[in-house]
Amino acid sequence: MTYNFPEAKEENVLLEKELQALRNEYRKQEMPKAQIELLCKKMKEAKKVEKREKNERRIIKTAAAAAVIAGIFVVLPNTSAAVAHAMEQIPVLGRLVEVVTFRNYEYETERNRADIEVPEIKPVETGESTADNNGVQEKLDRTTEEINAEIQKITDDLIREFETNLDEEMGHQDVIVKSEVLATTQDYFTLKLICYQGAGSGYQWNYFYTIDFNTGERLKLKDIFVEGADYITPISENIKEQMREQMAADENVYYWLDDEIEEWNFKAITDETSFYLNEKGNVVIGFNEGDVAPMYMGTVEFEIPGEVLAGIRK
Repeated sequence: MTYNFPEAKEENVLLEKELQALRNEYRKQEMPKAQIELLCKKMKEAKKVEKREKNERRIIKTAAAAAVIAGIFVVLPNTSAAVAHAMEQIPVLGRLVEVVTFRNYEYETERNRADIEVPEIKPVETGESTADNNGVQEKLDRTTEEINAEIQKITDDLIREFETNLDEEMGHQDVIVKSEVLATTQDYFTLKLICYQGAGSGYQWNYFYTIDFNTGERLKLKDIFVEGADYITPISENIKEQMREQMAADENVYYWLDDEIEEWNFKAITDETSFYLNEKGNVVIGFNEGDVAPMYMGTVEFEIPGEVLAGIRK
């Protein structure tokens, strides 16, 4: 039998609110101005690199043809439509995707700045035509459509909020969105969407999109492991170990791990925690600002060594 005690419940609610208020205050450390400027500088450098790469793309067709002969999987970031068309004419071994810039949104005044590049993942038809490959291709088409729709919604919402704040003269604001291809192998592809929003203080968060080319579907964390295996525990314990090592090595590094307020401490990841596979095939867990550490720590990532998950990976 369960008994309800309204007074105790009300006290618990008040305590929870107080704890949350304290945590929010602790997390509210603003991103230093120098850090914001560094982020913006990196974004500008990325644009310079992109311009330089445009001059190099004239050799992509030749390189792609050579890769086909060697049976190598190739991903072409920000490829022009002309090159994409040329690639479609070549019989290709394996599956290809390309990442192009779907939309650029730029706005800058003394008080407001937006630099938003919206990426789009485009599957490239292969020269193979078996029933199995056609089924995977259909799933790949659907998966890329869903990811693109999600990315467009995220960026549309940011643009809409930015323009609303302009109309209402809300003050200084910065919005930056960039993307980065993190991994390209025969088996999978990962795109990282980097978002930054500043209005006095700044906040950065990331999205990771990993596609499994063997199935044509978006990869989930559980898909990497043998069915029924406990992967939450070893990943979580390794992250805690890395956190302690980093804090011991650098007094400026701090994570909510062994904090006096138990409610704040990182305990374990979930199936919904952001992740991706890097070029080595290792699982990398990503946290946004304020998730497991004070805001000044920024976004943090933890690469899980292969031996930690040996025996339970597919």
